[in-house]
Amino acid sequence: MPNDPYLDASVAWRIKSGNLEMREAGYRSTEEAILSSGLATEVVGLISAGKEADVYLTGYKGAPLAVKVYRLYRTSHRGGGPIKLDSTGWLAAREFEMARQAWKGGVKVPPPARRVENMFSMRYLGDESGPAPRLKDVEPEEPRVMMAMVLEGVRCLARAGVVHADLSAYNILVHGSQPWFIDFSEAIRVDRTGDAPWRRLHEASEALRSGLNSLNGYFGRYGLEIDVEDTVSDIVRSLDRFGVL
Repeated sequence: MPNDPYLDASVAWRIKSGNLEMREAGYRSTEEAILSSGLATEVVGLISAGKEADVYLTGYKGAPLAVKVYRLYRTSHRGGGPIKLDSTGWLAAREFEMARQAWKGGVKVPPPARRVENMFSMRYLGDESGPAPRLKDVEPEEPRVMMAMVLEGVRCLARAGVVHADLSAYNILVHGSQPWFIDFSEAIRVDRTGDAPWRRLHEASEALRSGLNSLNGYFGRYGLEIDVEDTVSDIVRSLDRFGVL
């Protein structure tokens, strides 16, 4: 994994010198890291905790922000082994760039702000009562309209050059009655080379198929069904600029 170009000099020095504690940071240590990095001027509390990363509600000079902090010694939820300490900066950088690419393309994602080491800040979606709920916890008044907005979001992501590789009702927030996409840790860039185009499009097809099938589990509650194969075919065909499929 190409960690070095994305690894902050301070982290590289601490790893090389051995001046890094070889245990997962606790809440207080993480709070100190967020504040000392300049990502926020206050840490309000933990929003969500996962196997790969935690998200904190913070404030920057009075403006609410969310800060995602990758666990230093996390184990992938996909069943992989522990991630190397110096890889977390690369993982945070990768997700930050994926989210920024989607945001620049007009997709409803929490706009990313800054990244430092294994952390990055973004717009907080929520209000005084709490963070925006996940789609899986929402019963929309018009499920068919929500499904159409979600599918348009998936298409908009593809036009921006990004395919969400972990798409589900868990990774979509509902804010202002609109679906917002989150968690781009596994996303695939499909707007540039660097790998064989057919391989990238094949990966995108599989990711889209898996994600849309997962969303069918949610929309099926309302008697709705996404035409997965037609949707995947339409999106991938729009991406196949070189006619390789």
